[in-house]
Amino acid sequence: MNREDQGISIVFLHSCRIEIVLCGPVRIGPVVPIDMMIVMFTLIMMLCFLQPDVLAADSRSPDALATSLARSEDNRDELELAIEGVPEDHRPDLIWMIERMPLSDLQSMTSNQLIRNVSLAREAHDASPWGKRIPLDIYRDAILPYACINEKRDDWRAGFLKRFSPMVSEARTTSEAAAILNNTIFKTLGVVYSTQRPRADQSPLESIDAGMASCTGLSILLVDACRSVGIPARFVGTPLWSDGSGNHSWVEIYDSGQWHFTGAAEPVGEDLDKAWFAARASTAIEGHPQHAILAVTWRQVPLHFPLPWSSEDRSIRAVDVTSRYSSVAQEVPEGMKQVRFVAIDHDGTRRSVAIRVTMPGSEKFLAGTTRDERFDTNDHLEMILPAESSIQVTAMWPSGQLVETHGLEGDQPLITLHPAPVEIRPSDPE
Repeated sequence: MNREDQGISIVFLHSCRIEIVLCGPVRIGPVVPIDMMIVMFTLIMMLCFLQPDVLAADSRSPDALATSLARSEDNRDELELAIEGVPEDHRPDLIWMIERMPLSDLQSMTSNQLIRNVSLAREAHDASPWGKRIPLDIYRDAILPYACINEKRDDWRAGFLKRFSPMVSEARTTSEAAAILNNTIFKTLGVVYSTQRPRADQSPLESIDAGMASCTGLSILLVDACRSVGIPARFVGTPLWSDGSGNHSWVEIYDSGQWHFTGAAEPVGEDLDKAWFAARASTAIEGHPQHAILAVTWRQVPLHFPLPWSSEDRSIRAVDVTSRYSSVAQEVPEGMKQVRFVAIDHDGTRRSVAIRVTMPGSEKFLAGTTRDERFDTNDHLEMILPAESSIQVTAMWPSGQLVETHGLEGDQPLITLHPAPVEIRPSDPE
């Protein structure tokens, strides 16, 4: 045998796997290292011409499924039963999901839960008028998943699909449908924002049972409602605002190649990309472990979404989307300042109080009403005021009118208003 008896064929398969075929008999000898050098050189040249999106795709190693099955331990039979029992055309979606599931789900979810989730997700996608415009990677990352973060794993898809699909039957785009849901479902379900909610990371059914939820619970509920009718939606938020005033969560909707934000249970008419927190979000710090804005993803990425209520949980993956929010800040003219107002009653709760703000030496005034406990903790009445002045604030408390003078120190100052102290009269002597 001589070298001309051998041939090398390199085949690129659709799944990005590379198959090397040695054609003809192969003899172990000094010629083999030379042939392998040819193979490696050809591989390098071929990779240079691969499309960038192929190289950047969310691909797992060929043994990713085997690894997930091994990690599932005693629950392996359930996962294998799901893979065998799911319709063949749904199997790639199920495998994609199993390869990316958090460990706790790998070890607890049943075959029925998994098959039902995959089938209902595909049913909603195929029935929607926008379904054919949703890329496969967006479908798998923002419609297929059964959970947002670490909330309880509810069986919400069938009930939500039946209840919410009539609401969006006339909608032609995902943005239109999402706005309809945000304007409708919370009133229909009787769920309001409240800091008195049982827990922060409530599942959708827990929030419905309680009739209240935090921004986290409201966002989970809206994301799942959207996914139930085939709208790509994802959970977004910041672990801590850059001014240290707390965390916040909201929702992003995919439409026509772009992600758009909205506050859950905080619709601005039919518009997306408008919210009370837009200015606050513009001050987020890209790449910061606490002050960035992160979007939850099921793709295999290095970042995780920090959970303030479960700091040890690093199972929720995320992408940094801070840069997209840096351009949505409310424009503040030079020499002016954005000022926030909150009214706190004697018992420590936020109250809805009408206020009037005047500047010294001016008869002009601005008026508004502070936010009460129905609104997010960081959602405050905001005004644009001259930066180099003090202001006079007249607050119309139920107990009477109270006038105070406040300076405007710091960036985006928060002025806290209190009612007049309650006069405690001594008891009459016996």
